[in-house]
Amino acid sequence: MPSFTVRGTRFGGAPRSHWREVNARLDPEVDFVEIYRNLSAHEFPWDIQQALGFALFRTYAVPGIGDLLDRTGQFTGAVQKRYDDTALLLEPPTLHGFDHPEARTAIRRINRMHRAYDIPDHEFRYVLSTFVVVPKRWLDEFGKRPLDDVEVRASVNYYRALGRHMGIPDIPETFEEFAELMDSYEAEHFAFDEGGRRVADETLRLLARSYPAFLARPMHAFSRSLMDPALRAAFGYEAPPARFEGAVRRLVRARGRLMRIFPARMTLTRVNDLPIVRSYPDGFEIEQLGTFPVPGVAGCPVR
Repeated sequence: MPSFTVRGTRFGGAPRSHWREVNARLDPEVDFVEIYRNLSAHEFPWDIQQALGFALFRTYAVPGIGDLLDRTGQFTGAVQKRYDDTALLLEPPTLHGFDHPEARTAIRRINRMHRAYDIPDHEFRYVLSTFVVVPKRWLDEFGKRPLDDVEVRASVNYYRALGRHMGIPDIPETFEEFAELMDSYEAEHFAFDEGGRRVADETLRLLARSYPAFLARPMHAFSRSLMDPALRAAFGYEAPPARFEGAVRRLVRARGRLMRIFPARMTLTRVNDLPIVRSYPDGFEIEQLGTFPVPGVAGCPVR
């Protein structure tokens, strides 16, 4: 099959079903890192980054999480860097596996950030559940294809491994258990909080900066169209007009269908290649990513 390149991304040289066929030959209990890498860095880099962005966005609607992020000031005063740092710190295990030095350094940095604050285990489990559930649901609705059973199981095993490295107890074992955890947690905990709303507003402004200034308001409505009613209600956001919301969802679904005609994407896409990530055009050191203890914010300072 002939290949071609678009803006540095090489397509072709393999059939459209290439990555699905590759994943089907792998064992999700053993090869879950490779399967997840094939999904997130080869076949669905845009979709999974969008989905993980919305997964993190959902966590702001939990007052305990949104309020803490607001009090640190990092997701309001330095939202671009915090957004970039989060994505970059989560990437090394995907690219290299959990035992690679870069992955171990990234997870150590994540753990040190979290240990600076008194975060309960149930919030960690909830955040982890969004990383498992939201990408699958996004691809079910908007992707060029849904994940198959092997890929779902690999995603579950990948995030179970991440959770273990973060010391999270009582991690769900199946996708169904993760989905039940996420849905029930949100039904119980979603609520309006001024701090969470500020973090959400700044995040939406960040996303709008990728477009010309005159599109800022339409992009805000575009993002709200991709939120479910419970999420919008937790932030106090108005629902867009029904026709606009329907048009947005049809447009994103059409984009997924359009991607079906392209041959396999063969170039590996890294987080720093994405246009929304802008903080480190000249490179970065993993040890310097993320937040450090903020004086005056309640928590357990790192010794």
